[in-house]
Amino acid sequence: MGDIDAIFKSYDIRGLYPEQIDPFTCELIGCGFAQFLEEECDLNSLSGGKILVGFDMRPSSENLVEAFTSQIRLLGIDVISLGLCSTDMLYFASGHLSAPGVIFTASHNPAEYNGMKLCKANAVPIGEGSGLERIRSFAKHWAKEETAELNINYGFPGRLQELDVLEDFVDHVVGFIDADKLKEFRVVADTANGMGGLIVPAVFDKIPPTIDILYGELDGTFPNHPADPLNPENLTDLKEQVLETSADIGLAFDGDADRVFLIDELGVPLSGSTTTAIVANGILNKEPSASIIHNLICSKSVEEIVSAKGGTPIRSRVGHSHIKRLMAETGAAFAGEHSGHYYFRDNFCADSGIIAALLVLEQMSLQEIPLSQLRKKFETYSSTGEINFTIDNPSGLLDFIADKFSDQQQDELDGLTVESEHWWFNLRPSNTEPLIRLNLETRDEPMLKKQLEVIKELIADFQSSAGN
Repeated sequence: MGDIDAIFKSYDIRGLYPEQIDPFTCELIGCGFAQFLEEECDLNSLSGGKILVGFDMRPSSENLVEAFTSQIRLLGIDVISLGLCSTDMLYFASGHLSAPGVIFTASHNPAEYNGMKLCKANAVPIGEGSGLERIRSFAKHWAKEETAELNINYGFPGRLQELDVLEDFVDHVVGFIDADKLKEFRVVADTANGMGGLIVPAVFDKIPPTIDILYGELDGTFPNHPADPLNPENLTDLKEQVLETSADIGLAFDGDADRVFLIDELGVPLSGSTTTAIVANGILNKEPSASIIHNLICSKSVEEIVSAKGGTPIRSRVGHSHIKRLMAETGAAFAGEHSGHYYFRDNFCADSGIIAALLVLEQMSLQEIPLSQLRKKFETYSSTGEINFTIDNPSGLLDFIADKFSDQQQDELDGLTVESEHWWFNLRPSNTEPLIRLNLETRDEPMLKKQLEVIKELIADFQSSAGN
């Protein structure tokens, strides 16, 4: 059996296959998910209920899906198999069909990882504080009581139905823009052998821009490069192709294609904050006074743009379950994360990289300027981007840093944020890796270098101190 405690994260399930996540563990999680949904009345009653199941192209996905699906059906629950799909396709199907769902994916992690993202009907997220810890508890219970019966009606086994939602998903995505106003841009997309290879060609078949796809074959061994666009090394091939073909924009998707990063026509990447600001600006043009959510590591330029356009900026923790819950509570039209996740109220508050990409193309078309020019008014600060440090005692480090900056404004919404008049930084532990992440932003580049050295020295001092 895998390691249930190790694989449950803040907003999803993820671990090494088969050491941490294996078929039997997925059976237990299936029981836990069913019990959670019964308590939430999200299936009404388990007999006759249905759960959507999709999976990515990883070699281990089908094996895990089979175990999970078989267990779910034994409980009398119908399974609607979406087959190979992106995470945003699963969320769309959940909203479109008003059914709970799960997609087997480990997003940007290497091939030896797998996991699950879970949602209730209408793509309502399940994360820490909204049910994921209960599912873990249920799964651990059934691991100890293998012969016990769930307190549900078994009846006949659930049915298995296959459903292809790609065409409906594509129509939904294209509906976010006025396709007739798009110019015939030349676009390069690096789908990194991930699920973008399925959805990106289907979307661009419906709109004017032409698309050149790098690594479009679905291959969960990631033979060309890791499916993590946050790492600049993984953007090298995309940059070269954009420049060689004189493309107008480059799109880099992660493994499950819910996240996208952009490259301008000069081969220069945009941060997730800049993309958030561009999309927010476009949405506020269509919907003045809308609320816009940004996570706390986004550039201050996002908040300033939203306020200047008459919108209401709302600051959030990092992570999709936190963002989606806040969107539902506030009615926000859009939310953006520095990590390349973009969420839309009219997409069941779920994230979609391809929708964000189309909205940027729409802004380029309407403003009739290249992306290198469009981005300039949204990039008014200097930023380090996200820098990772391996640390043995993250909570101890945060206490240490907080004490060193006790004369500055601080909050602990997510990790530690420290803010002065001319700079701010956030330190937070990773939810999926043994790392602590630093984001620092300042008024200008010289100040950025100076403040970064200060923080690096403090981290080094902590690591070298006794017991660390």
